[in-house]
Amino acid sequence: MPTNTYESPLSSRYASDEMLYLFSSDKKFTTWRRLWVALARAEKTLGLDITDEQIAEMEAHITDIDYDYAGKMERELRHDVMAHVHTFGKACPKAFPIIHLGATSCYVGDNTDIILMREGLGLIRSKLLRVIARLAEFSERYKAMPTLGFTHFQPAQLTTVGKRATLWINELMYDLDEVQYRLSNLKLLGSKGTTGTQASFLELFDGDHEKIKKMEELIAGEMGFDGVVPVSGQTYSRKIDAGILATLSGIAQSAGKFATDMRLLSHLKECEEPFEGKQIGSSAMPYKRNPMRCERICALARYVINDSLNGAMTSYNQWLERTLDDSANKRISIPEAFLAADAILNIYLNVASGIKVYPKVIEKHIREELPFMATENIMMRAVKKGGNRQELHEAIRVHSVEAGNIVKEQGKPNDLVARIVGDPLFGLAEAEITAELDPVRYIGRSSEQVTAFLEEYVRPLLAGETDLGGGVEANLKV
Repeated sequence: MPTNTYESPLSSRYASDEMLYLFSSDKKFTTWRRLWVALARAEKTLGLDITDEQIAEMEAHITDIDYDYAGKMERELRHDVMAHVHTFGKACPKAFPIIHLGATSCYVGDNTDIILMREGLGLIRSKLLRVIARLAEFSERYKAMPTLGFTHFQPAQLTTVGKRATLWINELMYDLDEVQYRLSNLKLLGSKGTTGTQASFLELFDGDHEKIKKMEELIAGEMGFDGVVPVSGQTYSRKIDAGILATLSGIAQSAGKFATDMRLLSHLKECEEPFEGKQIGSSAMPYKRNPMRCERICALARYVINDSLNGAMTSYNQWLERTLDDSANKRISIPEAFLAADAILNIYLNVASGIKVYPKVIEKHIREELPFMATENIMMRAVKKGGNRQELHEAIRVHSVEAGNIVKEQGKPNDLVARIVGDPLFGLAEAEITAELDPVRYIGRSSEQVTAFLEEYVRPLLAGETDLGGGVEANLKV
């Protein structure tokens, strides 16, 4: 529905509901409350004067957040965390005195950021695997179909349609490794206090260092983590954010490369992204079939790649134990990088699930270029029949230049084969030359490489995964 205020297109057009919820106010502030419950429970377990009744009261009010009251308190206090402490306390009057006991704002803010990023990476991982699975099916189906390879977007030695797809898969597998690394190394900030020294907790626990360590262990366990960062200032190191944004940038790079390839192939009319029955390619040119899905991937990829600089610049600019110039940037850069990466993978999955291949056009392009690529084999055949290799090489060079001129300057078909047949120097019949023009002879180990790659790398990766369903209906609004 139209609104009279700005609305991010990432929310209204591109990202999935699950990723949007992850970075919603409800998810954020209910996680704050879960962290306050975990802190209180750990403190009670370790001997502080906190009752089961207080904890039960807090648990009963994790989701019923009075946002109007929280807004009123923030306007009054000018502090978002304390506004929500008071809002939680209003719902939990018995627990109010012990909510946030010993903690600083980063206890809820930073720990929640880590939790949300971990869940976001989990969603990204799932979608990466689904894209890889669809591309693997495509690669297997077309592993032996010859197609022109291109270097510098100039026709080069043949490859296969399926082999080209393995290049897309391989880059996504690098990205998956990055996601796995981030997930396996993420730890909570824990309860480090105002400058990371845990002085407030040392006071609460009467100087008992072991209880403080146990408190962090209990909180981490309740929130599903195997530990907390070993040292920090008030915040966790912002290099964590920079690394995660770099990982999302890597995904954007891979997806953008795929989408660019598809746009080039669409221009050649060799492959095409899905195009729906009533889809309009252009408001002015009814015949057009613009690759709008892949163009959108490229557009969003540029955004994510640029957004990754925010993490790096914030990381280097944190003064001593902390400054607050990270906060406003983090509120925008991290959620929007996740939302955009999510949108990219949704569209990627949609395209990968329905790539249209046009074999006849591919064959036509091969026929146009293969005579040039077959010249070495033709020359060797002529040498075997008694020809002089150096004379034959020069003759082929001259014929190739003339045939190229016919194609480019006159727009006529490639007549190189006819020129060679008509040259007595070669002594070859047309059938002998045509025998050298079977495209399968020029694809090298492409098919075997696809089979080995899928069997040795991709299928073992996918074997233990259960959520590898088909494509998605990507949000494809103009």
